[in-house]
Amino acid sequence: MTIDATSVRSSAWRWSVCGLLLCASMLMYMDRQTLPSVATRITREFSLSQEQYGVLEMSFSYAFAAGAFAFGFIADLWSVRWLYPALLMAWSAMGFLTGVVETYSGLLVCRTLLGFFEAGHWPCAIKTTQRLLSREQRTMGNSVLQSGASFGAIFTPLVMNWMLAGRTEPGLWRQPFLVIGSFGVLWLIAWFSLLRAPDFGTPSPIASEPQTSSEFSEGEGSFWRILLNRRFFVLVAIVSCINTCWQIIRAWLPKFLQEGRGYTESDALYFNSLYYVATDVGCLGAGATSLWLVKRGFTVHGSRALVYGCCAGLTALTAAAVLMPKGWVLLALLLVVGAGALGLFPCYYSFTQELSTRHQGKVTGFLGTAAWVTAAPMQKFFGRLVDQTGSFDLGLALVGWLPLIAFVFLWLFWNRSERKAGTSSPDCDAGKVR
Repeated sequence: MTIDATSVRSSAWRWSVCGLLLCASMLMYMDRQTLPSVATRITREFSLSQEQYGVLEMSFSYAFAAGAFAFGFIADLWSVRWLYPALLMAWSAMGFLTGVVETYSGLLVCRTLLGFFEAGHWPCAIKTTQRLLSREQRTMGNSVLQSGASFGAIFTPLVMNWMLAGRTEPGLWRQPFLVIGSFGVLWLIAWFSLLRAPDFGTPSPIASEPQTSSEFSEGEGSFWRILLNRRFFVLVAIVSCINTCWQIIRAWLPKFLQEGRGYTESDALYFNSLYYVATDVGCLGAGATSLWLVKRGFTVHGSRALVYGCCAGLTALTAAAVLMPKGWVLLALLLVVGAGALGLFPCYYSFTQELSTRHQGKVTGFLGTAAWVTAAPMQKFFGRLVDQTGSFDLGLALVGWLPLIAFVFLWLFWNRSERKAGTSSPDCDAGKVR
């Protein structure tokens, strides 16, 4: 009888790995957010229109879609222990090289390749949490993983403010790209120190929850069976909506604050850090609330769905935020929106882990492709809308409602067959914890 290597690992080790995944997410977002943090400087220095800046984000998004597709397959074929650090070093190199380009086309190439390599983070990371954590722990583990995005986005404006220090000379924006792009080497050392090849074996039940016959029952055969699964299409709708909402706000918030509401660059950068503190609170809060609800008697799926619905309601407050002038009410609403926007993702990742274990990389990759193919053209469209209307308000108001639209799909179709049959699904039976 073969013993799964992870079964003898301690709980502290498992959560340490989740902490390392948090650091990977943090580095990914630091490389990603450096550009939006100096977007006003770059558009001025390269004489770009808002639409041209949108093309940079669109190219990043399309490349991310292509990378998600490619690395989703590769993560199921190659050892994640080697694939993951190779990808992290590749995107770190692209972030570094962004700081030395001299033309818009060079900027476009670096931004595109950055998106392509960063896409491999999610198939590798989600496969890792699926292997190491039990079903009831995964939403919390995914919250830790996802919260790294907030940490990266929190630290990036602080690093930028420290390095720029209010100075405006041309080319000064290049230094943060060089510094942040160099951080990946430290993560590489920690990764190989903490994990061994046997740690990525077949997942086994851990903690208090037994493996149930229904878990993975809809996806353990051919991958094509998963693609035709009703729940897969629900997840396409969910990730397309939540990713479009998140990416639009991520890319345009600094410009909205500076050009739309008249904040200084320094004030906008400091608020951007505070905004991502709020997103981190929302992300970790979503995971903790889901785990608490399970302990209170909710089903695993029921707790995730409830948390998702609440976060979607908070994100829709963009419609109220854009009605506010410059001031504390506007900023407070944006903080609430941020908490809801990132809290959606741990729930979504946990939903994806219900479909398959053998094909988890491909599931994550295909859904990532769908998410970014949807979000990519919206960046250019958003920029064009701003050019035409002279305002960021309409676009931000609309994107905040997308997660609620996805919630309708989740509620209507995730357990549709059980409702039609007049029986309760184990996932929906609030009297039992799975």
